[in-house]
This record gives sequence, structure tokens and C-alpha cells, in this order.
Amino acid sequence: MPSWDPNQYLKFADERTRPAVELLARVPLENPKRIVDLGCGPGNSTALLKKRWPKAEVTGMDRSAEMLAAAREKLPKVKWIQGDIVTWKPDRPFDLIFSNAALQWLPDHSSLFPRLMEQLDEGGVLALQMPCNQYSPVHQILREVAQDAAWKQDLKAATRAIHVEPPAFYYNALRDVASRIDLWETEYQHVMKSAAAILEWMRGTALRPYLEALHDEDRSLHFEQMCLARIEEAYPRRPDGKVLFNFRRLFLVISR
Repeated sequence: MPSWDPNQYLKFADERTRPAVELLARVPLENPKRIVDLGCGPGNSTALLKKRWPKAEVTGMDRSAEMLAAAREKLPKVKWIQGDIVTWKPDRPFDLIFSNAALQWLPDHSSLFPRLMEQLDEGGVLALQMPCNQYSPVHQILREVAQDAAWKQDLKAATRAIHVEPPAFYYNALRDVASRIDLWETEYQHVMKSAAAILEWMRGTALRPYLEALHDEDRSLHFEQMCLARIEEAYPRRPDGKVLFNFRRLFLVISR
């Protein structure tokens, strides 16, 4: 798991929060009493949950102390927990388990997702969103540049850091424990100022495992420069000078 910088992550706060808004709109619960936001990050998605259900007991959980510090400053009345989703086992079930762009960092979804369903009360909902953008040009560029002899050995783990399966995988994994499954994909077309802005976006998420594995500032800069040259080719400027950054996400709303 990479470390996280809330300031870097929130440079594109509107674009990163929009999927959480759209996921929340599909949650079929009127008045959940206990809600947890897994991988809550700096609290942008947790704030949405608290706004929709102000009387609910809302908890935000994340591995990153830096992210939780930013979240706590923004929402001091929410309960914040530092913990690992893989080993998380609450003392009582929840009515809603929510997760916005976090579970893609964890392996073995065939056992993780059913285990999360077990932490729901009867009639509870697991609602989550994950980027499924790993075959987009920018991710292919990261993997291709990572094959350079200068750092190939160091970046083996980074190229395998993201774990997202096709929609049918999740349907098959959850159909026996669900009363209702709602799943869909959305491909956003983010309007970016330049190809460099796409690289800046990636610095907040998918690029972090690569840069941390390189350890050295000069090597990281060289890696980024090689990536940027290819990103500029893969994402050409539009007539107005802007760049379209296509970004696909997978959504699941599963009722127990």
C-alpha cells in the first residue's frame, strides 16, 4: 500500500468526489443508523454521508494517518479510526458500508467482498466504487515505462498494485449472499488543462506506488519525464488546447 498525501489527492477534489455522489444516489436506504466509510481518505466522501443522514452514527476508517488528520480537521464530530480493511472486524454490524475508490488497492476480492457483506445487518447495503481504468492509455504507459532496465526490478510490485475484476466476477462472488445486486460502469471524460495535468492527477493515486518504489528523487523525475512524453502523445490537445482524460469506474450496490 502506498502512502498518501491529502493535499495532492484533493487537487482534483471535484472529480474524485463526483463518483461518490453518484454512488450515494443509488443507495436504497431511508434511515440507516450506523454507517462506515472504508478508505475514507481526507473525508470528502464521509462528508456526503453525514450530510445525507445527519442523525446517523458515521465512522470513517483509513490506514493513512495523514489522510485521517485532514479528515478530522474538516469533520471533527465524525468518528475516525485508523485501521486496515483487510483485518477489519467491527464489534457490531452496520446498516451501510460505503467505500469510494479504496478497495482496488486490496487483493483477493473473492474473499474480501463476501467478508464485508458479513459485517452488514440484515437488509444492510455495501456500496462501493473503484476505478477500473487499468487498461487505459495512461496506465499502459506506466507499465511500459516500468519495463525500462533502469528500474524494472524495483517496479515489479508497483505494476500489480491495483486489483479490479470484471463486473461478472463480483456478481458471481456475491449472488449467494445478496438479496439485490446493482452494478454498472461509467466512463468519465475529464477536461484537463494539459497532459501534464493528467500526470499530476496520477501523482495523487496510481503513480504513488511507482514513485515510492524508486526511492530516489532523480530516478522519480526521470520516470515521470518518460511517462509524460508518452502521455502527451496518447492524449492529444483539443482545438481549444484542453485534453480529454477518459476514466472508467465500476460501481456496486449490494443489499444483504
